[in-house]
Amino acid sequence: MDDSRDNAKTCRPKRFSFRGAATSPWHQRATRCARNDSDQLTTTSSTSNILQPATGKMGLKMTIIGTVLATLAANPATAAQPRAARPIPAPMRDLVWGKLNFLHTTDTHGWHAGHLQESQYSADWGDYISFAEHMRQKADDLGVDLLVVDTGDRVEGNGLYDASSPKGKYYYDIYKEQDVDVICTGNHELYIASTADREYERTVENFSGRYVASNLDYVKGDGERVEMAQRYRRFRTKNQGVEVVAMGFLFDFGGNANNTVVKRVGDVVREGWFQRLVREQEKPDLWLVIGHVGVQMEEFKTVFGEIRRWNGDAPILFFGGHVHVRDATSYDERSFAMASGRYFETIGWMSVDGAIKKAEEDPKGERGLSFHRRYIDNNLLGLYHHSGLNASTFHTQHGKNVTSMIAKARKELELDYTFGCAPQDYWMTRSPYPGPDSIYTLLEEEVIPDIAVNPKRKDVPRLVIVNTGAIRFDIFKGAFTRDSTYITSPFLSVLNYIPDVPYHAAKKVIKLLNNAGKIMADAHMDNEFMAIPEQLSIRESIIYDTPANPFSEDGIQKPMGQHGHEEPFLVEGYTTRDDIGDDGDDALHSRINFYVVPNCIQSELSFPEEGEPETVDLVFFDFIQPWVLMALKFNGAVYTDKDVSLYVEGTFTELFAGWIEDNWPAKC
Repeated sequence: MDDSRDNAKTCRPKRFSFRGAATSPWHQRATRCARNDSDQLTTTSSTSNILQPATGKMGLKMTIIGTVLATLAANPATAAQPRAARPIPAPMRDLVWGKLNFLHTTDTHGWHAGHLQESQYSADWGDYISFAEHMRQKADDLGVDLLVVDTGDRVEGNGLYDASSPKGKYYYDIYKEQDVDVICTGNHELYIASTADREYERTVENFSGRYVASNLDYVKGDGERVEMAQRYRRFRTKNQGVEVVAMGFLFDFGGNANNTVVKRVGDVVREGWFQRLVREQEKPDLWLVIGHVGVQMEEFKTVFGEIRRWNGDAPILFFGGHVHVRDATSYDERSFAMASGRYFETIGWMSVDGAIKKAEEDPKGERGLSFHRRYIDNNLLGLYHHSGLNASTFHTQHGKNVTSMIAKARKELELDYTFGCAPQDYWMTRSPYPGPDSIYTLLEEEVIPDIAVNPKRKDVPRLVIVNTGAIRFDIFKGAFTRDSTYITSPFLSVLNYIPDVPYHAAKKVIKLLNNAGKIMADAHMDNEFMAIPEQLSIRESIIYDTPANPFSEDGIQKPMGQHGHEEPFLVEGYTTRDDIGDDGDDALHSRINFYVVPNCIQSELSFPEEGEPETVDLVFFDFIQPWVLMALKFNGAVYTDKDVSLYVEGTFTELFAGWIEDNWPAKC
């Protein structure tokens, strides 16, 4: 133990009482970027962004990269949050404009203050508002259109949302300041009945006429079942006059609270309203489908197939989410789909050019379309570059007001209160498990043995099982704050147990949870829901032997203005390869390894020094209780919910924060 920690702890005013978020499996790794600790950034002049609509046929050619070393100068306090890490200049790919352009966010999970410890994602919601306002003006100047869309999971996962009582006390007023054109629901808006109530009463109302809920109903307090919001929206764009029909879907989700009803997408496309819409003689110019659905998932393909069946060569655009990855694909040559990451790290950009409108042809008499996508790192240097502005011209009064709202909320919620100082980085997927840098090894070997203790049964041998999806984010070396607790684990997860389970059955549970996906799926228990979401799309580890050179030998990707043989310093971050190619990220980064993790981890505690115990207490997070009971049943040990009790008081979030306060130094 560090004596300085004990001495410093006397200065701490209190230990917080936590109010966690909904129990849920979802989490995602972070890509930590280097921080610039100097007072000034070393920069060169910023290249002005030439904003002209793109032309050309399908093929999605890569935009020539412009070197961007924009300057974060003057008064950084007007930009992002006061404690946010300053972004580091990076080589940039420009945006390609078309007749119709989009900004997209998804799975922001309360991160509207930005990433205070990650320089490349450190812009906040106020900065995004300034950016959107400037980009709308650019669109007007060019005579083209810009639409802003959001595809759900705006709540749960950050202190700005989770630390208040009631939850979202500040969030709803902050979020509504963005002018979103089309918006829909995610699964995290539905886990808890009170969250669904606030979504219906606040967000749907705040975006009345723009919120679409094509397969979601809401049950009012008196039992009346109504549409969560309109099933679709039909409108014309401001400058080009493109007639758009927009719909919003949620994947076939079954974990929603009983005051909501999620309809299966396959059933909805056969409903009368949908069939009438897609078969109408007066066709729209373009179909816009947003949804909390991965772009590779069957739900989107089902919607696409039914629209295309009745709508010839109409452009069909999809904006997805849910799986927390940057991704893009096309279902045919006149469709395009993209997902824009998670946690407000990414602002998605899509542009469409060519023959969008029904009667429109290009000069050669063809109806060709071109699509472009870009994954924008959410930091001020990138936003300055893409808007063609700088630190003194970028920040609108509206955006600065929202930045101030966020700072005030964070202060009132005391999100910077420090529980302890993390001695090192602990990674979810950037380091192998088991291993000294794995957050799951930290839990398995140090945290769980200390917190999974029932005083009356502390000497009884026990197996403690925790699902990896209960952890949402990495821990960075340095201050572990009140905000960090919700970022790492925002859920209301508690430790339940079944006493005196025969060891021969209990010891086989972890293997079934991790390796028997087919067996469990046949029993309608999908093991993937216990793990991290990106493993829905990433099945194997991605390990790079050497750091990647982002510049090809033929110079195609070499930034303009880069001379000689020296390569620019690249911060670690996204190096996305999707179905379109590897040129989607706006900023060039060095690669990060990705190590697949199991669905669950297990700690063996109070075991005899020799031999095996006859029985054990089987302890587990309440979220995975259905899987645990099913696994026991497969091994001949039949238990029901009535056999399960609470093992230790307090949520995991509370217990973990207490452990940190007791075991890590108070000062960094």
